[in-house]
Amino acid sequence: MRARRVIAAASVAALGVLSLAACGKSAPNIAAYVGDTTYSLTRVDGIYDEVQAQYGEAIQRRAAQEGATPSPEDLRSKVTRQDVVDLLVSLDLGKRVAAAKNLQVPDVISPQQLEQTLEVPASTEYAKLWGEWIDLLQVLNQQLPPAELSDESLMAVYGALQDVDAISGGMSIADVRQAFGDGGFVRSATALSTALEEEAGRVDVSINPRFRNVGVPSMVNKGQTPIFYSLPYINEAGPVTDISTLEPLPSSDAPSAEGPAPDEGTAS
Repeated sequence: MRARRVIAAASVAALGVLSLAACGKSAPNIAAYVGDTTYSLTRVDGIYDEVQAQYGEAIQRRAAQEGATPSPEDLRSKVTRQDVVDLLVSLDLGKRVAAAKNLQVPDVISPQQLEQTLEVPASTEYAKLWGEWIDLLQVLNQQLPPAELSDESLMAVYGALQDVDAISGGMSIADVRQAFGDGGFVRSATALSTALEEEAGRVDVSINPRFRNVGVPSMVNKGQTPIFYSLPYINEAGPVTDISTLEPLPSSDAPSAEGPAPDEGTAS
């Protein structure tokens, strides 16, 4: 059985995090509440639809130049509405963390730099938000002390990679440690997800159940191929407070132990 991150009701109450059904925060047209900020389904759909439309147009133009006929599946970007919610909520919470630490976030990464890696047109809002996200991540990753490389953190990242079919099953924790090398990308990803989770505990966060677990938009290199994954830290009930043990997966498909490359706009 695929492992899950679970949350105890008592912990939710202690953190003061609201479920979507609590205290009036239950509007079905809202994807997420973060403090006094709301993210509507209309906003999420708009970002998602723009990606799909512009991606499809780009593929059609390329196919026309090559004299090919793309299938309907070829015209669809891999970006999901869940990805959009992950990005919006994480960017909001990350900005709050940076502001609390009085950190300055320079505008370094442009959407054009991310277009090839994301496989999303640079003109889309999604690509622009990712540019903001990477700028923020680079600052936070420099300022947040790396997390302990625990079995739980290793297997949480491992399970997140399994969720996007980037790795297959069969590895023990010892094998995972060997495959991930010094685990630098795991330490960074865990430190960031912990910081965002703690920030979510300080503000009222409510997630529409349609979007299951909200995770940190992250990337790791598998050879020369970037793998995008999401490390959950909020579910529809609030911040995640416990990580269950994940089932192991095979070393032959393990991501590069080098972890993410900041110059490529990697996320954690």
